[in-house]
Order: sequence, then C-alpha cells, then structure tokens
Amino acid sequence: MAKIKPAKGSPYARILGVGGYRPVRVVPNDVILETIDSSDEWIRSRSGIETRHWANDEETVAAMSVEASGKAIADAGITAAQIGAVIVSTVSHFKQTPAVATEIADKLGTNKAAAFDISAGCAGFGYGLTLAKGMVVEGSAEYVLVIGVERLSDLTDLEDRATAFLFGDGAGAVVVGPATEPAIGPTVWGSEGDKSETIKQTVPWTDYRDGEVARFPAITQEGQAVFRWAVFEMAKVAKEALDAAGITAEELDVFIPHQANERIIDSMVKTLKLPESVTVARDVRTTGNTSAASIPLAMERLLATGEAKSGDTALVIGFGAGLVYAATVVTLP
Repeated sequence: MAKIKPAKGSPYARILGVGGYRPVRVVPNDVILETIDSSDEWIRSRSGIETRHWANDEETVAAMSVEASGKAIADAGITAAQIGAVIVSTVSHFKQTPAVATEIADKLGTNKAAAFDISAGCAGFGYGLTLAKGMVVEGSAEYVLVIGVERLSDLTDLEDRATAFLFGDGAGAVVVGPATEPAIGPTVWGSEGDKSETIKQTVPWTDYRDGEVARFPAITQEGQAVFRWAVFEMAKVAKEALDAAGITAEELDVFIPHQANERIIDSMVKTLKLPESVTVARDVRTTGNTSAASIPLAMERLLATGEAKSGDTALVIGFGAGLVYAATVVTLP
C-alpha cells in the first residue's frame, strides 16, 4: 500500500501585511435623514456612526478589492506572483458565478492562484483568515491573500429606520504567510442557525425576479435580538479565543471587534473587563458597518494612525448573519 507524503508547509503562519480601501464618497447622517424619520443625535447615540462611505459605479467589489490587496501585498514585501491563493469574503457580489476572487487574482497579476469566494457575513474575515492559516501550515500555498469586501449600499433599504444608517462600503485585505513562531492563535468559531431570522435578506432573489415583490432585496435585522446576542454570547466567544491562545485580557494590546455598532463594542469591552491600556478599534464612527471588510479596515486604520503598532497582540472577533462568529488572537503585521 502506497503512503502519501506529508505536506511541507510552515510550522506557523502570520499576517504579513494589511491594506484597505474606502470609497471616495463620504455620506454623513444628514443624507440618511432624507429618507427616514430620525435625527443625527439618535443615530450617533444608538450606533456611534457619524459618516460612512458609499461606492460609485467604478468602485466595484473587484475594483475595491484590487486596491486594498495591492496595498497589503506591498506592505507584506512580496509580489502578486507569489500569492498562491485568494480568498474573498463578501455577500454583495451579485454574480452567482464565477467567483469574484478569480477576477481579482487575475487583475493583481498572480500566477494562476487558487481563488474562491466565501459567504460568512460579518464573520467572513475570521473564516478566511482561518482557512489561510491552514493553507500556509499545510503547504498548499506559501502566501494567501484574504479579502473582506462589501458594497452594502446596494443592499440597504433607505426607508428602513432600523438599518438605513448602519451600512457602508469598502475593502480590507491581509497577506498571510509563513512564520517561525505562533502569530495566529486557534480560532473559536461556529454558527447558530436557529437564530438566522434575526439578520437576513428580506426576500430571495427569485421573488424579485418573478415579480412577487416590487422592492429590490435588502438586509434587515431584529436590532434588539442582535444586540443581546452580540453583547452576551460574543463576549464569551472572545474570552474563549483568549484562553485558547493562552492570553489574558491584561496581556492584550489591541481589541478589533467587528465594527457593527459602538454600543456593542463598549458593552463587550466592559464584559471582557479589558484594561484601559488596550487600544479598541472604533472605525465604525466614520466607516459604518462594512460586514466582512470591517475588521481588516479597522486594523489598517489603527496601524496607519499609530494607535496600534507592529508586533502588538490583538484579539479579533467577527459576528453576524447566520448567525455565525469567529474569534482569534493575532500578532499585528
């Protein structure tokens, strides 16, 4: 009986570079108030959001991804030809097939890299990061590009008072490659499909196609249910990720949660009892909720502003539609 040779990957993996892209158009709350009965004060108090970015016709899912990826590849100090796989997490690429990852891989100039899309909502970056780590360690790719990208403005019902102000567009990317010591901890992830109705698309595409509904599908959610789940259940998941990595809250340098809502972020910080020395990402204020893109975009901004630095230990956690979640501890690039 023949024996299969063991894989020859790296003993460990790490994030080597990060890049982000935010659309040119900045949309203040005043624009949102043109279609819903609310106020700037209410939006800020409920979500912390002051502005968000909305993409124009040229800022497609692929175009934004290419821009963010180019920055991440340069930051990692490698070339696009060295990328062995491209993983794209998105829920707002409207072609069922082919995967937008293949287009991105080609436009970047990779050497026929493996490329595929995943749909894991706001936890998508964590899912992609976990897959990338496995590829590097297993040896199927030396460098993996992980992209979180969304054009949620295309899926926003501007007359829905509960969600119209939440969503923004953008792309964030990281390069994952070999490391000589642990730099991406074990992932704590999972799903709670019994709660899938709390965040969902209003109707299937086929209902719109067949004329059963006149309004284009949009994202809707049960705000209070999502808030309770995120605050209480996701704080537990975050603690599990810290324990799995052998890190205490006191040893943490940075906390980068999914940028869903600043009230959720504040509540998680309190529940986790994070010390004041921990830098907390609050990119939601000016970027809004960009789903799969929110964690890499927040990471990129913290490093760019100097609020976080290379080598810092960061806890990242994403959670959203599904309901799905993923949390891990990483060393920042």
